[in-house]
Amino acid sequence: MSTLFSPIELRGLKLANRIMVAPMCQYSANDGSANDWHFTHINTLALSGAAMFCIEATHVEDIGRITPGCLGLYSDANEAALKPILASVRKHSKAAVAMQLAHAGRKASSQRPWEGGQLIPIAEGGWQTVGPSAVPHKDGEAAPVALDDAGLARIREAFVAAAKRADRLGIDALELHAAHGYLLHQFLSPLANKRTDRYGGSLENRMRFPLEVFDAVRAVFPDRKPVGVRVSATDWVEGGWDVAQTIEFTKELKKRGVDWMDVSSGGVSALQKIPLGPGYQVPAAQAVKEATGVTTMAVGLITEAKQAEEIVASGKADMVALARGMLYDPRWGWHAAAELGGEVSAPPQYWRSQPSTQKALFGKTTFGAR
Repeated sequence: MSTLFSPIELRGLKLANRIMVAPMCQYSANDGSANDWHFTHINTLALSGAAMFCIEATHVEDIGRITPGCLGLYSDANEAALKPILASVRKHSKAAVAMQLAHAGRKASSQRPWEGGQLIPIAEGGWQTVGPSAVPHKDGEAAPVALDDAGLARIREAFVAAAKRADRLGIDALELHAAHGYLLHQFLSPLANKRTDRYGGSLENRMRFPLEVFDAVRAVFPDRKPVGVRVSATDWVEGGWDVAQTIEFTKELKKRGVDWMDVSSGGVSALQKIPLGPGYQVPAAQAVKEATGVTTMAVGLITEAKQAEEIVASGKADMVALARGMLYDPRWGWHAAAELGGEVSAPPQYWRSQPSTQKALFGKTTFGAR
């Protein structure tokens, strides 16, 4: 039996396997609203064989978008644009659909990656960014405005409003984005958070705002539906956020009923030195899992079926989340199941595609045409 293709439960959500399509920014929305690109992208990867698909970082206010093309869920128009996409997914796929709620903080107002990814000045169509402190992401950039109490309250409520919209859309699970140098990560990291009030300084204070956001979202999202958190386990910079602090953060989230930790790394500093390699973030996921007992997802250069199987079978993580690998191979789950002896769900229109040597792949036999 393949461990990767064994079931798992996240609160009231039953998943047939341990694979999630990781949230991947597409930078292709119109004023935060999804369009035909998202229709194609989401419907394609909802048929990947993964038990859960997570919609890309979906921003809770317009100034919280990473780029002008980033997805949002802060308006009626944003909500309406997602309805037909999700209706199509539900019609053709059995995959659970999660959504990652996010705010970019000081990394907002940026160009799309293929346009250079640099901060867009206000004079050139950008907007004023916000953050825990008036500290720019890198030298030479304009500084964000440090959030005051009113700003913190506004953003908490924006997360709440987006969570309510997500529930109305029928989203099965939420993931809060506290990684990759975006706003919640900025509060956690001493490299970005230089506050001297109750939201800065000590680890307890730096965790306060992200925990408040989690509590606020958990309070309004139906109890039967899971809420997880993506976290950067380390800043890869001396004196920054690290695995030990991530474990303490996870322990606090566990008290509040977090359903999974999606363990990534980096993104808060241009000085980071990341030792890239296959599964390079898996040890951090393993450390979090072993220290806290919270369900963990491993992510980052996981591309091979046997690699993913070893991660979950050995107990290093409970699930794997794939991003680039899914873009390269939108049927990654099918191919992994064929290799590992697993079974995936597929629409009947595709049943005849399975190789003759893999008749159990879809739990069906192939059929002929007249």
